[in-house]
Amino acid sequence: MTDFTMKTDADGVATITWDTVGKSMNVMNQQGFLDLDALIDQALADDAIKGVILTSGKPDSFAGGMDLNIIAKMKESAGDDPAKGLMDGLMATHTMLRKIERAGMDPKTNKGGKPIACAMQGTGLGIGFEIPLACHRIFVADNPKAKIGLPEIMVGIFPGMGGTTRVTRLLGAMGASPFLLEGKLSNPQKAKSAGLVHEVVPADELLAAAKAWVLSEPKIVKPWDEKGYKMPGGAPYHPAGFMTFVGASAMVNGNTKGVYPAAKALLSAVYEGAMVPFDTALKIEARWFTNVLMNPSSANMIRSLFINKEALEKGAVRPDVPDEKVKKVGIIGAGMMGAGIALVSAMAGIEVVLIDASQESADKGKAYAESYMDKGIARKKATPEKKEAALALINATTDYDALKGCDLIVEAVFEDVGVKAEVTKKVQAVVGPDCIFATNTSTLPITELAKASESAENFIGIHFFSPVEKMMLVEIIKGKGTGDRAVAKALDFTRQIRKTPIVVNDARFFYANRCIIPYINEGIRMVKEGVNPALIENAAKLVGMPLGPLQLVDETSIDLGVKIAKATKAAMGDAYDDAVDEVLFWMADEGRLGRKSNAGFYAYDAKGKRQLLWDGLEAKYPVADDQPDLTEVQNRLLFAQVLEAVRAIEEDVLMDIREGDVGAILGWGFAPWSGGPLSWLDMVGTPWAAETTNALADKYGERFKAPDLLEDMAAKNQSFYGRFDPAKAA
Repeated sequence: MTDFTMKTDADGVATITWDTVGKSMNVMNQQGFLDLDALIDQALADDAIKGVILTSGKPDSFAGGMDLNIIAKMKESAGDDPAKGLMDGLMATHTMLRKIERAGMDPKTNKGGKPIACAMQGTGLGIGFEIPLACHRIFVADNPKAKIGLPEIMVGIFPGMGGTTRVTRLLGAMGASPFLLEGKLSNPQKAKSAGLVHEVVPADELLAAAKAWVLSEPKIVKPWDEKGYKMPGGAPYHPAGFMTFVGASAMVNGNTKGVYPAAKALLSAVYEGAMVPFDTALKIEARWFTNVLMNPSSANMIRSLFINKEALEKGAVRPDVPDEKVKKVGIIGAGMMGAGIALVSAMAGIEVVLIDASQESADKGKAYAESYMDKGIARKKATPEKKEAALALINATTDYDALKGCDLIVEAVFEDVGVKAEVTKKVQAVVGPDCIFATNTSTLPITELAKASESAENFIGIHFFSPVEKMMLVEIIKGKGTGDRAVAKALDFTRQIRKTPIVVNDARFFYANRCIIPYINEGIRMVKEGVNPALIENAAKLVGMPLGPLQLVDETSIDLGVKIAKATKAAMGDAYDDAVDEVLFWMADEGRLGRKSNAGFYAYDAKGKRQLLWDGLEAKYPVADDQPDLTEVQNRLLFAQVLEAVRAIEEDVLMDIREGDVGAILGWGFAPWSGGPLSWLDMVGTPWAAETTNALADKYGERFKAPDLLEDMAAKNQSFYGRFDPAKAA
């Protein structure tokens, strides 16, 4: 079956309908391009056809873009000379879209041609908006939920099928920048105000409005195909345009720190394309897009942030047990974590019982949801009706009997084994052992906590990240006795609240914290060694980390670091490494507990705004005259995290490498440009990684010694996705 069909009515208007078979939203594939091209040829050649309407067979959307699986495989399917194969394929697409745009017009006079309108029922993203941009007039149904735009930059690529060139020529470099460089999406009315679409009409009048325009004998030549066209805001050699590009370059480098190739390539395509005729600009765009597709960063980002993330959200690691959707959840502890879990649960339509020791505390937890919804209403992201519905689902109480009927309990009380054990027994006295009991903890062993339960099989860990409503990742931890039903319940709950899950086996600090803590500690170690704190922080940001290790410990709080250090030392005894305790404990004794106390590794103003690094740090730990190379600092910070990811695979804590990469990016922001720690190792190569980290071990200690798994893979020149990719294994 074909995704594109064409029907011509009695008035000579051909309607081409895009309806991807088996999908709720249209996505473009290679055959789709061929089918659309053939229908355009047919329509332009048929004298009985006066014009064309391109529309969707889906009721509320036009298209969601390219099939990302195809983009991810474009390089490997491009033949022995992949760059040439990619370039040829892209130029074929440009030729097809240009055919729509020119529509049979005389190349010299711009006379003739058939009007082609795009009638969008709703959302149009990526190629789903690049195709409309090639049409002569864009009609969109007045659907406020629809999103229109070019979000490619968010997945490590840029609009490379004409979107970059057309939007820049339509709006100018300055006007186009939020839509190209930020991937900004707009509803139909805002898209019209921005100049991205022409008309917004009621949904039931969409096709009629498009047809009336097609039959009105409209002028169809695009501005950039007319003589005397000038780019809005000025081209690069124009005084105003020159300043625009200077500012854009500064903004791109300021935001990306030079590690995201797509942003730089996009800016280059815009700059160079603005100085040449339109068709030459398309070739420049294709060349830069080929450059990005040839860079492993784009393939890794697409694989981790979309293909693998979507697979995990759809249950790639879910046990084969019946549906375990949560109907009623009990949340014990109405502090920041409990209140956040209650909020996202109620927003997902789940009945919530929120329990705390005092009614005042329980009410405060519910008030958190009310405050959040009020902010959403103020920003027009929510409605009073949605607020009322969410709050009606939350029963804030001190009465444990209210937990009757709950099919999931999420305990979010103080991080203390004794306190959690007491709560576990108290809850199970009401709900019984068959109810799935989840403990929200970031460090305490699940197998140990399960000893307080009547059923270890129904006991599981769910590690939420703070703030719950913003952080996408949920880490699900299997204790030694945890059964499949508990895992399925946790995964189904995570899906209901629209989070991305990873499932790991029980071990100290699980997966996320076992990688985050060494990153923080490595930064603190360097402070103690006399490495300039500014070098540490900027080295981290220049390699793609969202926060330097010192800022990160300020955000998570220094006293929490002290608490974790003491608990870890008590558990590990002589095996504990106390290298950073001196610095952490001194900071805590100085009352510098991080952002929450307006004093940490950084200084803060009276309003809590972060300022420069605290000068008292250098007074206590003087900066050495001989500073390490930037690359060495970056390698220390990256390998501190990456080696733990490798050890997590080696020790069977991570059971699926997709979870290692997705969890790292969503959980603590590991260099998203790399696709995650395991993708980064594949990018640099295991032989180089083993050699480099062993050199660091010789200089800085055994913590950098390459794990046996990495040594083995380096000797065989293996990649992680080559050896462990579940998709390839299947």
